[in-house]
Amino acid sequence: MNILIVEDEPRLAEALAHILEESDYHTETVGNGTDALSYARSELYDLVLLDVMLPGMDGLEVVRTMRHENISTPVLMLT
Repeated sequence: MNILIVEDEPRLAEALAHILEESDYHTETVGNGTDALSYARSELYDLVLLDVMLPGMDGLEVVRTMRHENISTPVLMLT
């Protein structure tokens, strides 16, 4: 399972990635909404873990844009 982690706090992003990778998930991490949308457009992910408060574009706008572009990847919001 491929998971995109979108979190602007590096220590939290690293901890999430570490925990998920220990459970045999493949993760990629980005730190802002603009990159999150770019990754969601270009890669196939099974899940996006998405922070709400992000630089560049907030998490809610990322989801709105994803859905508008028919990207139906499940999203779990982190607050």
